[in-house]
Amino acid sequence: MSTSRSEIQEALLRLDELTRRLRRECPWDREQDERTIVPHTLEEAYELADAANRRDDAKLLDELGDVLFQVHFLALLLEERGAGDLAAVAENTRQKLIRRHPHIFPPDSPETDAALAVAADAVETSGEVLANWDKIKQGEEGRERGIFAEVPENLPSLLYARKVQRRAASSGFDFPGVEGPLQSVRDELDELIEVAEADGEAGADARFHELGDVLFAAVNVARKLKVDPELALRASGERFRGRVEQAAAFAARDDRTWDQLSTDEQLGYYVRARMNEPEPGDRDA
Repeated sequence: MSTSRSEIQEALLRLDELTRRLRRECPWDREQDERTIVPHTLEEAYELADAANRRDDAKLLDELGDVLFQVHFLALLLEERGAGDLAAVAENTRQKLIRRHPHIFPPDSPETDAALAVAADAVETSGEVLANWDKIKQGEEGRERGIFAEVPENLPSLLYARKVQRRAASSGFDFPGVEGPLQSVRDELDELIEVAEADGEAGADARFHELGDVLFAAVNVARKLKVDPELALRASGERFRGRVEQAAAFAARDDRTWDQLSTDEQLGYYVRARMNEPEPGDRDA
């Protein structure tokens, strides 16, 4: 069932009224500024990502609402300083999306005014769309210049690695397919194996360096496969956690205590738990 435009407008207006009332009347909300709110924004974003990764539509609906409130609240803080408001945020985003999709909105498109007109390179694939996006972004007024301009330094490491790889690719520095990145993983892993048992401070430094290279190369594979490395790693961690918990449950059924088992016994239960997992891609299992 689709929602009418008027219903969307009315719902957003009610949220706007509530957000403003909380800002006026709630002692906690009155005390907040950008610096105190953003940690909550990040937390809500991670909860949203978790719901999306789990394909939990009910949870996704809930978490989207939390993120929407965060955006609304931060926009209200801008409004209080006379620096903008939610309408300005929405319009700025609309203009930016038009400007960065010239293959959809060419200069003669009725949605595109002169200020938004950008010459479009021919694009056929999603990768070409991303490359064109980065090119247009770097040419916008007020943007820092350079291949890696405006890459946030405080991004989580996996996202930072993917971001700098994407920027490099947008400049033309990239493997044509996935085999090159896969070979890089093999090469970097071989180098890590060589220094794994090295002694002393030099050995520790070498392991730190080579392990970073392995992880960076793996992120590049994820980028070429169009897999989010953050979500993929989290899903892997959750699978491991679930297997260990299931293995411990199997042991308990045999009147065995998990932490008193030998490593080989634990591994046996772990393999049994892994064999009981649904096949990848089986959403309903």
